[in-house]
Amino acid sequence: MVRSWYELPEYVRLRRVNGLRLSPDGTRLVAPVSGIAPDAKSFRSALWEIDVNPEAEGGSAPRRLTRSAKGESGVGFLPDGSVLFTTGRPDPEAGPEDKAASALWLLPAGGGEARQVASRPGGVGSFTVARDSGLVAFTSDVLPRSEDEEGDREARKAREEAGVSAILHEALPVRHWDSDVGPDHPRYFVAEPPADDDARLGEPRDLTPDAGMALLGAGGSLTPDGAVLVTEWRVPAAGGAHRTEVVAVDTATGERRTIATDPEFDFGRPQVSPDGRSVLLVRSHEGAYDGEPRDETAWLVDLATGEGRDLLPAHEMWPRELAWSADSGAVFVVADENGRRPVFRVDTATGSLTRITGDHGAYSGLNPSPDGRYVYALRDAWDAPPAPVRLSSDTEDGEPAYLRTPGSALTMPGTLTEVEATADDGTRIRSWLVLPEEASAESPAPLMLWVHGGPYMSFNGWSWRWNPWLLAARGYAVLLPDPALSTGYGQHMLRRAWGKWGPRTYADVMSATDAAVAREDIDAERTAMMGGSFGGYMANWIAGHTDRFKAIVSHASLWGLDGFNGTTDYPPVWEREFGTPLARPERYTLNSPHLHAADIRTPMLVIHGDKDYRVPISEGLRLWRDLLLHEVDAKFLYFPDENHWILTPGNAQIWYKTVFAFLDHHVHGKEWARPDLL
Repeated sequence: MVRSWYELPEYVRLRRVNGLRLSPDGTRLVAPVSGIAPDAKSFRSALWEIDVNPEAEGGSAPRRLTRSAKGESGVGFLPDGSVLFTTGRPDPEAGPEDKAASALWLLPAGGGEARQVASRPGGVGSFTVARDSGLVAFTSDVLPRSEDEEGDREARKAREEAGVSAILHEALPVRHWDSDVGPDHPRYFVAEPPADDDARLGEPRDLTPDAGMALLGAGGSLTPDGAVLVTEWRVPAAGGAHRTEVVAVDTATGERRTIATDPEFDFGRPQVSPDGRSVLLVRSHEGAYDGEPRDETAWLVDLATGEGRDLLPAHEMWPRELAWSADSGAVFVVADENGRRPVFRVDTATGSLTRITGDHGAYSGLNPSPDGRYVYALRDAWDAPPAPVRLSSDTEDGEPAYLRTPGSALTMPGTLTEVEATADDGTRIRSWLVLPEEASAESPAPLMLWVHGGPYMSFNGWSWRWNPWLLAARGYAVLLPDPALSTGYGQHMLRRAWGKWGPRTYADVMSATDAAVAREDIDAERTAMMGGSFGGYMANWIAGHTDRFKAIVSHASLWGLDGFNGTTDYPPVWEREFGTPLARPERYTLNSPHLHAADIRTPMLVIHGDKDYRVPISEGLRLWRDLLLHEVDAKFLYFPDENHWILTPGNAQIWYKTVFAFLDHHVHGKEWARPDLL
């Protein structure tokens, strides 16, 4: 018997394409692809090679390149076509005292066994390769006061033998998403490419011994000759915050100069142009309490002079991804637009903007070809998981040519359409609507409203974590709205709810829901709602302001904004919009869902992971307790070892099973059935 992919055991076994990297000569595409591990308790990534020719032109089947118990990621190429990647697999040449940590490995261009080519006691993080010289720059975490590799190794050994796990913090952040920050911090190292077929990289040189916390989360890019590394550099700001500059580091001397800085903006995601003359950045503004909301744009900097300019001055679009054309004369931009995420080409001299994709897809992983003809990318949409495609670089509103994928090509158990509504202030609110196959006027489907996270994002592409088709296969229609604070509709959409998350977004979401339930194929009497992160915040807000829904699911949600402010992993960013509870309590009073706990009547399922540092577990615990105090029919699904997302196959299935059981009980009136294994 063939089982459908939307049955949970089959769903978690689907292969997922997570990135794309084109070789410098344009002949090879390599992608990290994740799949379920043999023990079915985790996901594991491996590298696959994808034919650059579309299937219609005779492209061959994808070929798996790597296999290991630890998995592989972080793909790059040396000039000779050898593949570099990071992995935690053990080095067979290492001694028993060397513990396995993430290291840099090389897979020869002509085939053969992979070998380790660089390692450090603190592991290898991100890396970048100079296109022409092959110089490699990589990050590695180093303990304070460690002057060399041996000193770092001895310091780690001393901490372990003394049983010390404590971290002394002198600046924010303390945590990030699901990880502690410190006691070691990243530095950049550079090394020459292997001298022969069996060699490691040259001896790594510490390029940033004084980095401290400046390189936390930093990305870098080398000039083609490897003479200069361009990287993000964090500098302290008032109130425990920081801002991000971009610096150019001479790889021979370590001399560092700042090429992008402004006290009002952050600069990041640097990419050196193929001709080595310019640097492409994202300039962002986190917003001001009494001013404009958050904003981003593409920023072009002359590497020699540091002079910069806005590449998109006439456009209100946030660059989600950027990539240089091979001739350095254009930049390809991925940006949210009207519920899609298309690819645009911007001429760097004239600023002219051309949309080169015309479908409803969401694109990522841009890789322009060296001959200038194509852009290789990943395409996904709400009705298609990520798959590699080839785009024409100079066609307006073109269609993708599909490559043969190592991922999963799926047939959806229903249809995808759009719904539009008009908010009370006259603003157009659009949504995606996923409909089950059987939905009709004669057999209307119950409706599940989902609100996206962020909040500064758009519901425009496939989600492995929150997949509406798993509900559609069980007969539900799923509404995916883009209310206030959504991107891809201009800055006005953010201004409408800047500092007014609850009231304004609630009105938009209710307008979208009204438009959906007015359809003949939707059952207005059987509706439910769910959301995670900001969507979970809205779930809590909605629960306190209406009883129109039969059930509400709140995942990783904000509840008491006063407590959240002091416990989230990086409060200074949040405070740009909300201030602090002591100095500016007004927005906390206006927007905090916990102040409306006494008005909640709807049954609620609360879900939270203990390792969530973005929205700490204290929010879920406080929400759960307040619901009990107000005698709300509620349940609490707690994950001791998960974070903001539920990442392991077993727990992901339990997440969906519990949601399905909760909806069956409250939407369909079935007897409560506790999921197995809980």
